[in-house]
Amino acid sequence: MAASVFHQALGTLQSHGYLNNSGLRHELGDNSLRLITNGFKVEIGLSRRGCYPSDQRKFGVVQASASQTSVFEPVSSHPSKSSTSSSQKKSNEVALILIRHGESLWNEKNLFTGCVDVPLTKKGVEEAIEAGKRISNIPVDMIYTSSLIRAQMTAMLAMTQHRRRKVPIIIHNESEQARSWSQIFSEDTNKQSIPVVAAWQLNERMYGELQGLNKQETADRYGKEQVHEWRRSYDIPPPNGESLEMCAQRAVAYFKDQIEPQLLCGQNVMIAAHGNSLRSIIMYLDKLTSQEVISLELSTGIPMLYIFKEGKFIRRGSPVAPTEAGVYAYTRNLAQYRQKLDEMLH
Repeated sequence: MAASVFHQALGTLQSHGYLNNSGLRHELGDNSLRLITNGFKVEIGLSRRGCYPSDQRKFGVVQASASQTSVFEPVSSHPSKSSTSSSQKKSNEVALILIRHGESLWNEKNLFTGCVDVPLTKKGVEEAIEAGKRISNIPVDMIYTSSLIRAQMTAMLAMTQHRRRKVPIIIHNESEQARSWSQIFSEDTNKQSIPVVAAWQLNERMYGELQGLNKQETADRYGKEQVHEWRRSYDIPPPNGESLEMCAQRAVAYFKDQIEPQLLCGQNVMIAAHGNSLRSIIMYLDKLTSQEVISLELSTGIPMLYIFKEGKFIRRGSPVAPTEAGVYAYTRNLAQYRQKLDEMLH
């Protein structure tokens, strides 16, 4: 991983004409990368938000001049013990918000959607906006969505209602050119932005040969019991598709490897995803059994709030409305955050 960051930094310096191959060496450590040339040194280390995972590019700021170039990029995929401890001292509790996307066009048509990339309906847009109102006083530092447009639309529309007015920006890591072209060159703009990471691991369960079929017609064809088994069993997949167990394996692994370290670092996280990927994550958070999770129902566009404190996830339910003070009295930190917003915006 560090090598890839090294080459990325190297390419940036070469593009500015500050670097050639002579007199070059690099030092790779757990938390930083150092480039040293003839009379020229650049250090790349963990910045203020250095807890971001290694394969996700936060908003870097490149500052170039004839005498110096600074490239700020995250390098460590997991926080060190000292950085984690330091972050936890600053914030001993953080918010985790889960939102199932609003109604999609195929939800409306009663079709099996799965991993087909279908947008929201007008109702789905309204649900996403309402979800945003419900979390408008809860801090959000980082957003994760699936790679599917209905989840991304939900996240973006929800954040238009947040009182902090930061701009959610999707991180493009699919190629070197995409990373380079999406660079932000203003530190002030960077501070007013929220990184959005799209991950296929958070996608809906892949329904295989059922995708695109009408649910009622499928039940008529295969029988209600068979379709119910495909939809509601834990370990029985539809033809050439995923079971809930298979979906949980990828979704929970991603949560533990990429999202949980952000919470440990004091980042408030929102996840906009799908019924089955979120059920999988809730199964992990609430320590549900396979029998308990199959009966779990999640409404579209309704946020679920968890507090992560002292290594434990505490479910706080769904915020009812931004005007109800009780929602934000769940913890002292949330109440203080809302008070700061009131003072800032009035």
